[in-house]
Amino acid sequence: MTARRWITVLLLLAPGLGLIVGMIGMVVYIAVAQSFGLYNLNGESVLTVAHWAEMLDRKLYTRAVRYSIYIGVWSAVLSVALAYPLAIWLRKPFRGSITVGAILKAPLLVQGLVAAFLFINVISFHGILNQFMQGIGLWDAPRRLQNDRGAFGVLFLQTWKNMPFALLLLTGAVQAIPDDVLDAARDMGAGTFARFRKIIAPLSLSAMQAALVIIFIGAVADFSFQVIAGPTNRQSLAQLMVFVRQTSWHEAAVVGVTLMVIALVGSLLLAVIARLLLRGPASR
Repeated sequence: MTARRWITVLLLLAPGLGLIVGMIGMVVYIAVAQSFGLYNLNGESVLTVAHWAEMLDRKLYTRAVRYSIYIGVWSAVLSVALAYPLAIWLRKPFRGSITVGAILKAPLLVQGLVAAFLFINVISFHGILNQFMQGIGLWDAPRRLQNDRGAFGVLFLQTWKNMPFALLLLTGAVQAIPDDVLDAARDMGAGTFARFRKIIAPLSLSAMQAALVIIFIGAVADFSFQVIAGPTNRQSLAQLMVFVRQTSWHEAAVVGVTLMVIALVGSLLLAVIARLLLRGPASR
């Protein structure tokens, strides 16, 4: 395109895209600047790396980084892993498939805080699950399931909430695969897993990458599920940011910038790893 056409395109995009880029860029700039001591809300602004040094020296910070990455990665992987077989099952319409699909996507309509409180009511010390297990004689006494140390409750909530979103993306990609391609692979002796690994997964790779990235970014920065159902001996980065904000906005900015970097780098790594693992004839 000519320079004049490029200028025309940019001018047409400026009212919408330009506003978004400008606002996001402003937020990122302020957060980065505050992490280095600028834009001090309570005193004089001084350019320094002391706030980064202070946070990097804290075990609480490094533990929060590891924990948030753990939650983000496993939430994305589990959501996509559960969504794939359901997307393949719903690939061809059958009686009741619309109803099944609607039920599977219902968690998208439930607000996260509501889901977390409902989950706590089910697994609490005197909740429905403990009463049921004692009623059928499997447990002699109630067991502590809430706020478990392994954060399995948080992972369950993240997967329950995000799996329908992954299903929404993967269903369209799987349905777009021609029947002739799968029939040809079956005629050539490819089994169920071979057809998935060499045909379905590579042809739906873009949708899977989108699901992994979006779910990872949301889960790594989650606050509500962690506060309500997360372990009491660990803090996520979102929790830590709220905690340190009470004493220092600059240290809170350090945590915020860390979240941005983890979201960016983690998304790129997940997308690249997915492409490398599923590289096949169909993806070349």
